[in-house]
Amino acid sequence: MTAKDVGLMLRAGYSSNALTKELSVRYFADTLDEAKEKALIQSGASAELITAIKSGAYSLSAEKMATAQEQMADQAKRRAEEAENARKFNTLYQSQLAQKRSAAAPTGSGGDAISQFLKADLVQWRNGGVVRADETALANKKLIAFYFSAHWCGPCRKFTPQLVEYYNRVAPQHPEFEIVFFSYDKSPFAFETYLRETNMPWLAIDYAKLKGKETLAKNAGDGIPSLVLVDSTGNVISSSHSGSQNLGPAKVLADLDAIFSGKVAPQVAAAH
Repeated sequence: MTAKDVGLMLRAGYSSNALTKELSVRYFADTLDEAKEKALIQSGASAELITAIKSGAYSLSAEKMATAQEQMADQAKRRAEEAENARKFNTLYQSQLAQKRSAAAPTGSGGDAISQFLKADLVQWRNGGVVRADETALANKKLIAFYFSAHWCGPCRKFTPQLVEYYNRVAPQHPEFEIVFFSYDKSPFAFETYLRETNMPWLAIDYAKLKGKETLAKNAGDGIPSLVLVDSTGNVISSSHSGSQNLGPAKVLADLDAIFSGKVAPQVAAAH
C-alpha cells in the first residue's frame, strides 16, 4: 500500500484501526515525508496510525521495497498511457456530442450518445452470474444515473441496499430511468462479489472495459459512493459532488424524485 492508498481508504470511511490491520497484511511500500504525513492527517489518520507507519513495523524489506516501487512505477506508466488514450477518446467523444447538439436532434431521435458509448460494454447480474446485457439496454433511457462504488468501501456497502430499494421501487414506474454501476473494485472477483452480495438489479460496465470509460467519472468527485445523473446525451443533471464539496448520493435521489413528480424539469435540477 502507498500513502495515497491509505488516504483514499480513510476518506472512504476506513478507521485508523482498520487501516492498521490492513497494513499488517498488505504492508506499506512507500515513504512518509512531511507532505504525505500532512495529507494523511487531513484525511483523518490518527496519531497512532502515523506513528505505526513511521516506525517501519509495517514496511517491506529494502529488497522487497525496491521491487514494489519498480512495480508501482510500471503501473504508473501504464496508467499514464491509459489516461492519454482516454483523453484522446474523450476529445473524440466530446466532438461527437457537439455535432449531435449542433444538429438539434429531438429527444429520443439521435440523442443517444451514452447508449452508443456503452452499447457493447454492459453486463448484468442474472441467475447467479454475470451476463452480457442487450446492446439496446440504454437506447430509450432519458435519465441515467452512474453509480461509482466498490466492495471494499464501507460507506458504499451501507448505501447500496438503499439504492437497490430505491431502484426496485422507482424503475418499474419510470422505464426512461436506469442506473449503471461503475466499479472502483480492485479485481474482477471483487466486482462480481459486490454484484452478487447486493443483488444489484441494474446494469454495470463490464470490469474488463472500465479502462476505456474513465471519462464517465469526471463528475464523480474524489469520494465514493457517488451518483452522477445525466441525460441520454451525457449532459449532467445532478451529482453527488459540487466541486470539492461532497453532497452525497441522497442529493441525486432527491433530484430524481423531484423530476419524477413533475416538480422540476431535468434542466432545473441541473441548475441546482
